[in-house]
Amino acid sequence: MERNADSPGSDLFLDGEELKLFRVYVRNDNGEVTQLQEGDDYSLNDDGMLIKNSSLPSGNKYTVGTVVQIAPKENTRLSGLYTSGGNFCTQCEAEGFRRITFAQDRPDVRLNAWPSGDFPVMLSNGNNPVPPTLIPSPPGGEKVDKSYAIWEDPIPKPSYLFALVAGDLGSIKSTFVTKSGRKVKLEIFSEKENVDQLDWAMESLKAAMKWDEEKFGLEYDLDIFNVVAVNDFNMGAMENKGLNVFNTAYVLAKPETATDLDYERIEGVIGHEYFHNWTGNRVTCRDWFQLTLKEGLTVFRDQLFSGDMGSHAAKRIEDVRTLRSRQFPEDAGPLSHPIRPESYIAMDNFYTATVYVKGAEVIRMYRTLVGEAGFRKGMDLYFKRHDGQAVSCDDFRAAMADANDINLDQFERWYLQAGTPEVSAAGEYDAEAKTYKLTLKQSSKKEDTLPFHIPVVTGLLLKEDGSEAVASRVLELKEEEQTFTFEDVPSEPIPSLLRDLSAPVKLRYKYSDEDLAFLMKHDTDSFNRWEAGQQLSTRVILGMVEEIKAGGEPGALPASLVDSFRATLLEKDIPDKSLQAYALRLPDPATLAEEMDVIDPDALYKALKHVRRSLADALASELRSVYDSAAPSGPYKKNSAEVGRRRLRNTILSYLHEPRDAAAAKLCFDQFEAADCMTDKLAAVACLANFDDAGGAFPERAEALSKFYNDADGDALVLNKWFGIQAAADLPDLLSRVKDLMQHEDFTLKNPNRLRSVVSSFAGSQHKFHAKDGSGYEFLGDMVLEVDQLNPQASGLSSGDRVQLLQALRREATGLDAAAVGPHPRLVAV
Repeated sequence: MERNADSPGSDLFLDGEELKLFRVYVRNDNGEVTQLQEGDDYSLNDDGMLIKNSSLPSGNKYTVGTVVQIAPKENTRLSGLYTSGGNFCTQCEAEGFRRITFAQDRPDVRLNAWPSGDFPVMLSNGNNPVPPTLIPSPPGGEKVDKSYAIWEDPIPKPSYLFALVAGDLGSIKSTFVTKSGRKVKLEIFSEKENVDQLDWAMESLKAAMKWDEEKFGLEYDLDIFNVVAVNDFNMGAMENKGLNVFNTAYVLAKPETATDLDYERIEGVIGHEYFHNWTGNRVTCRDWFQLTLKEGLTVFRDQLFSGDMGSHAAKRIEDVRTLRSRQFPEDAGPLSHPIRPESYIAMDNFYTATVYVKGAEVIRMYRTLVGEAGFRKGMDLYFKRHDGQAVSCDDFRAAMADANDINLDQFERWYLQAGTPEVSAAGEYDAEAKTYKLTLKQSSKKEDTLPFHIPVVTGLLLKEDGSEAVASRVLELKEEEQTFTFEDVPSEPIPSLLRDLSAPVKLRYKYSDEDLAFLMKHDTDSFNRWEAGQQLSTRVILGMVEEIKAGGEPGALPASLVDSFRATLLEKDIPDKSLQAYALRLPDPATLAEEMDVIDPDALYKALKHVRRSLADALASELRSVYDSAAPSGPYKKNSAEVGRRRLRNTILSYLHEPRDAAAAKLCFDQFEAADCMTDKLAAVACLANFDDAGGAFPERAEALSKFYNDADGDALVLNKWFGIQAAADLPDLLSRVKDLMQHEDFTLKNPNRLRSVVSSFAGSQHKFHAKDGSGYEFLGDMVLEVDQLNPQASGLSSGDRVQLLQALRREATGLDAAAVGPHPRLVAV
């Protein structure tokens, strides 16, 4: 410890939770040791230990030692040191280290730790372990006759990055040669029976290391990089320095057990945690209020990485779907907060879609404003100034501004203000002057919101032939209203606005149905072609919602929607079939709900179901033709073309199963039987799960589910899929079936993955979760309170669950007992 020069006479507080303390001692600079006594020298409370300044050595530097006992095998919170599958592992972010020993458990305090133990495999942070050494006996204690290994980390780290894994594990090994010629030893560990599922994670890790060197000039700084897959894990993964600990869902993969989406997520999360080595570890947060500094930035970096590894356009669509379905509802509800919040009740609930997903969008806006080269200059300056420091979001913004010689003072409002801004646009063409004037206005539903600095990327397309009159241009909207003039526009254009979703805002522009169909066909921006289709579908669906709410029945689909879907379905010149698949998918229910002032889940469900069924009927022959033509022509391959083909075919299957008749059931079951990979198998059985088999109808459902379960052969991740598709099924008695699932011998509340596979999947079923009798809300509330007794972090609502509850507050009758759940920190929004 080193005294703070600003307060040299202060007492010392060390965080600590659920620790059995045996001994406390201090050592001065001369090596003299003094054992401290409770009461005279220190006091304990539920939060830690306070050591009196008068009991500390008088010098500027000293050592505090404690001997404590913990119970990792009884630790169901999965925070601190705990066991998973008989192995020991740690999770210290955000406040887990204090459950291992007494310490200043803050991100701005850096330390080194030296774990010890006697296990076949023992891993920690840092480089090659020092040869086994005898454990030094604590002052006044008995001699300890065991050896231990020291892992030397040359770079001190915050306590939240401490990691320890010990047990009997299997692994695969490889090496990576850095750009400076250093050879880094790579090893990925798992339970021995899962070693055959580690190859893709290793391939992804080496791709991420190479990408970070090429894209940002960032080289790995240690001689060893280890990854461990753990079945019991609250989060997705943890970026502990040199020893990343992962949820098995983001490491294990082989075609028989993992879908294409699983492979993509593994690649992205492996990259994300590796990229934290610089954006989070080398440069970390001054305090937890700066969490988006490391998470928003690193999410953006993993988005760029995934785009470079696959399709940028498809990746952008996926990211925007997540933003709109998870973060926009958060911004619209009572839990709305800026990406840099000013307070929190429970740290477990601090890891929100706003901090992560919107935080990444804010970083993306920097890049849009200064360009790719300017963004790299800003990153270089950020690391040059702050390597080895704990800093704030303001330091990152200053580096971007200084590196590019621009003023980003107003941009700070993205960190300070909550809510999703709305940008309305109106255009006026002057044929005589050949000019097009675009007026942009920004507004917010949050009171006292000052104007944001919003980059609006805009292009202009000529109506005659769809050619681009004006290529993408960044318009910087800083005032409440601004007008931008485009010169030399030969004829009246259709504007392509907010290209690539250049800012996390809602756009309002009065496009006609014909305009949207035109953009779907001609827009040179891939994202905006998809966006035009989403807007057209949204307009039709919400129109039908209003008809239903007024007591009527939804009518026939407009020809513009059917024709646009037909054109997209039959287009043969789309090289990226993933884009074609996404263009055929209707907007998410959560995204549609965000366009409704008062949400009527029943009307929304009925309208969506009607549109899906109507499209399936109107395009039945075309859908079946494209489905058949997209059948696999050979053995399984994992490449972009095959991923796109499978994605397109399974999207079409979701329409073909809509009639829910014998022919549809047979089609789904035939695909299930013929599938040679989990992607096609899961798509088929997920469709079959929607067939109501009451009274023995549709026996294919039970047969497929039974075979899927048996084929899993106990594989935890495959069983999670089995639970999840049933908990999300479109069935009238869903909640009853969910409760039955929770009685299954393979279900447990103690494993976060298994818990989410059932509870979160059910919460995502708009219609049944939002049942008018409030049974869905009551079920989720009961689950949160029950799980909180086992694992408070797992009981904190997931993003999907939170979205559902926030939207519940905007329906006419929630059925929620606010008095019962209001005071609970994990249900504070309700």
